[in-house]
Amino acid sequence: MAPAAFVRATLVVIVFASTAAGCGQSNQYSAPPPPKVAVALPVEQDVTNYFEATGNTAAVNSVDLVARVQGFVQAIGYKDGDFVKKGTSLFTIEPEPYKLKLESAQASVTSAQATLTQDQAEYQRQADLVKRQVATQTNYDKALADRDTAQANLQTAQANEKQAEIDLGYTNVTAPFDGVVSARQVSIGEYVGGGTTPTVLATIVQLDPIYVNFNASERDVLRVRANLARTGRTTADLIGIPVEVGLQTESNYPHEGKLDYVAPTVNPSTGTLAGRASLPNGDESLLPGYFVRVRVPSKPQPALLVPDTAIGSDQSGRYVLVVNENNVVEQRTVDPGQLVGDLRVIEKGLSKNDRVVVGGIMRAIPGQKVDVEQRAAAATN
Repeated sequence: MAPAAFVRATLVVIVFASTAAGCGQSNQYSAPPPPKVAVALPVEQDVTNYFEATGNTAAVNSVDLVARVQGFVQAIGYKDGDFVKKGTSLFTIEPEPYKLKLESAQASVTSAQATLTQDQAEYQRQADLVKRQVATQTNYDKALADRDTAQANLQTAQANEKQAEIDLGYTNVTAPFDGVVSARQVSIGEYVGGGTTPTVLATIVQLDPIYVNFNASERDVLRVRANLARTGRTTADLIGIPVEVGLQTESNYPHEGKLDYVAPTVNPSTGTLAGRASLPNGDESLLPGYFVRVRVPSKPQPALLVPDTAIGSDQSGRYVLVVNENNVVEQRTVDPGQLVGDLRVIEKGLSKNDRVVVGGIMRAIPGQKVDVEQRAAAATN
């Protein structure tokens, strides 16, 4: 074969071989690389757990001032909405008729005392005569009866005098405690106290301190009682613990008080236990009737936290994705707790050595292998 022809044949063979090799490589499947995800260990730190509830404020003292005697209103000693001190005169109901009744009662006491003195002397005289056997038993018995009757009449007169004093005192309606008095419901010259029900003159409300009432669910009650039992304490030890309160327009809990009452029984119709806190309210920032947010802090305890964005949910509940030692994604059911900044406390279902997926969560599919990027601590993206 000529040299030129040999060269051409060799080139044809090389090209054919290259083409065949190329076609064979294109038919082979090459698996894509595993998706990259970022993982981090849970944050370990002490966390103050809170019991949280919705409550409402209530006045420590709120009283309707009523007319306890009949008569015409002679004076009103305050302006509507005034803050008054205990003992301040608020309403005056004509006192003159009751002064006269008191004077009459006092006169009756004086008369009864004089009668008793006379009858006591006669009784003593008859008793001496009986001892000397110069008086009849009948006269002695009569003197004794008269003396006892005079004593009873004096006691009745003294009781009437006391009642007359009380009625006279009722003509001056005073503030029973420091508080704010509502708008008056009667006018000067109006006749009050004459109906079958007492006439309400006004209402006085004490604003400092103020109560906050709230309820705990049966589940919360069981958890709290279990914690108390572990530490050797009882429900009585809850009295005086701090309580924090925030208004609906406040983002935090700026009002602080103390728990002062826990109901002894759970309400069977609602399954809740009533609690109450007392808060100082000198600036009157809280008014009775407000709806407020309540939280009760506990002692700081060790906890595991993960980014709140790392927690998902499905029909089985809340979960996080973790990567095992083989870099395979697993779905782990957890019980999330309270939020601390951007991190969520995990109360159950996670250990400190679990690698939690905190980045590329959409690429992490349970049961599949992933390319792991380790982060120093759990944090949000």
